[in-house]
Amino acid sequence: MELLQLQNNSLDGVVRSDLLSHDSFTNEESVFIMDFRNNNFTDLTPGALLAVPNITLQLGGNPACSASQNLSAYCNVQNGYNLSTPLPLMPVPAGCSDATCDRSRNQELNYGLLEFGSCQCAYPINVGYRLKSPSFAIYQPYADALREYLASRLFINQYQVNVSDFSWIQGPRLYVNLKIFPPNGSAEFNSSEVSRLYSQFATFNISGNRTFGPHEILFIFLGFPYNVSRVETPAPVAGLKAGAIAGIVIGVAAFTAVTAISVLYFAVKRWGLFSSVLGRRQARRYKRIKVDGVQDFTFKEMMKATDSFNSTLQVGQGGYGKVYKGTMPDGRIVAIKRAEEESLQGGKEFLTELEALSRLHHRNLVSLIGFCDDEGEQMLIYEFMENGTLRDHLNATSKSPLGFARRIQIALGSAKGILYLHTEANPPLIHRDIKATNILLDEKLAPKVADFGLSKLAPAPELDGAAAGYVSTVVKGTPGYLDPEYFLTQKLTDRSDVYSFGVVLLELLTSRPPISDGKNLVREVHMADDAGMILSVVDSRMGPYPAQCLKPFVRLAFQCCMDDTDSRPSMAEVVRELEAIWRMLPQEYTSSADNSTASVDANSMPTKSFLPYNPYVSSDIDGSNLVSGTIPPIIPR
Repeated sequence: MELLQLQNNSLDGVVRSDLLSHDSFTNEESVFIMDFRNNNFTDLTPGALLAVPNITLQLGGNPACSASQNLSAYCNVQNGYNLSTPLPLMPVPAGCSDATCDRSRNQELNYGLLEFGSCQCAYPINVGYRLKSPSFAIYQPYADALREYLASRLFINQYQVNVSDFSWIQGPRLYVNLKIFPPNGSAEFNSSEVSRLYSQFATFNISGNRTFGPHEILFIFLGFPYNVSRVETPAPVAGLKAGAIAGIVIGVAAFTAVTAISVLYFAVKRWGLFSSVLGRRQARRYKRIKVDGVQDFTFKEMMKATDSFNSTLQVGQGGYGKVYKGTMPDGRIVAIKRAEEESLQGGKEFLTELEALSRLHHRNLVSLIGFCDDEGEQMLIYEFMENGTLRDHLNATSKSPLGFARRIQIALGSAKGILYLHTEANPPLIHRDIKATNILLDEKLAPKVADFGLSKLAPAPELDGAAAGYVSTVVKGTPGYLDPEYFLTQKLTDRSDVYSFGVVLLELLTSRPPISDGKNLVREVHMADDAGMILSVVDSRMGPYPAQCLKPFVRLAFQCCMDDTDSRPSMAEVVRELEAIWRMLPQEYTSSADNSTASVDANSMPTKSFLPYNPYVSSDIDGSNLVSGTIPPIIPR
């Protein structure tokens, strides 16, 4: 155990560290943190355990901290993820100092060579490296292992890999600032080695392992001398004086520079390559994209629409970038999705979403208005959805919770949008990231499916909506929504979207996220249903609902979330079932909803009801908590 997190609870009493033993805690590189912050502990009894330097106790936010001045060592500790014993420092040989390095040109002391008694300044390559799901909570004990792992994957020596600093961010994910140094005896990498290392990082050609898991690259910085073109001076020619040689070299260099600038100028003038040559992002060197039928905006227009990307206009943020609310010259309110500057993988997602959206036209899909591919920037411009995401309305903090009929309406509209992707889009698409935050609501709360950055071309569908095969692909998506069979086999089908949509249906039922406090929503609702306690997980803010509609809705969600792919319904079957449930709703429920967004096919026949039509059931039941472990007793009505 490395980290014991008990913060933000209501634990009380006295922390008796004198009763804790540390007999097996002998490894000096091991670290153990006990995070007891923000509880109701009134005192601390010191003990031998806290005398061990590798062990840290955090008590900030407890009454004990305000009652005693002797606990400052435990009460003033900051974030437990970053706190632990520091990395051991290598002894610096006498006469060796980084002051001897040319810091003005990014030259640094290679600390990896100090263990060999060598003092050497060199020019490193800087890489922002983030572990997305490491198997550990404290970094320091794994510092050497990470260096060894990266060195082996990059085919360099371990002393060439240096971690200058690290930090834990929400997830938890581990950010490390890597410095890759040249080999011993060299002050800099040659150009071919720079290209090789850059390619390995930029193309994610570094395989993961069980300890460190998947990773992402935030930036690759090539400072001096890697960002400078060097011209080799020719050897002196016999018979010429030094002054003559210098004049020839200067003349040739000047002529070459003038010629290059002239050629570049006319190339820029004729082919419009200015943005790709002098763009702010040197890592993205490609021609501006042109898509028929989609309006192309300039970077200056986007700056004006967002008041220079004012942070007050930011309405969202994801792995691809930030989303801003903007106002176009004609007064239209739009959503502008801007790629992060340091994102090296954004280009592929940008192209995927742009090409997909330009061909998609359905009232339950977010409409693409235009895009920006200018000055090294990549942006998508959508219609602005006034009511945000579905998740916003399911959160406990929402001031206007959705009623049962409205939730059925949102489920039906979303299902129709996904069905269009699977069967009517040209070519058909598998979304791959269906979730509550990717279902947006307009001013009338009509749902629209968004974010096609991870979408994949689907196999040709059959007439009934069933996919003819699968696509083999690297697993991508959001934890909690991922199809378990896709995760295990990497075989993506349209039923993978069905599984994710089933999780959304359970969110509509419970208002809980797919993973909360270590609990999986699908498993918890199944447990409640098996115990006859399905009403205990229904969102109490939903208000009354007809009893006959609840059971088919729950059954449909369970069918969508079946582990076996073939046991799940197609999206066409999901739409038909939701239409049938909509038909079951009494008129007083449907009249308050916008019928235009939840219209039912006249040919759809309602399924046979499972429960009597009356009485209505109120969802205002005490608790409304997901069940885990002990099932509370059922109180008769």
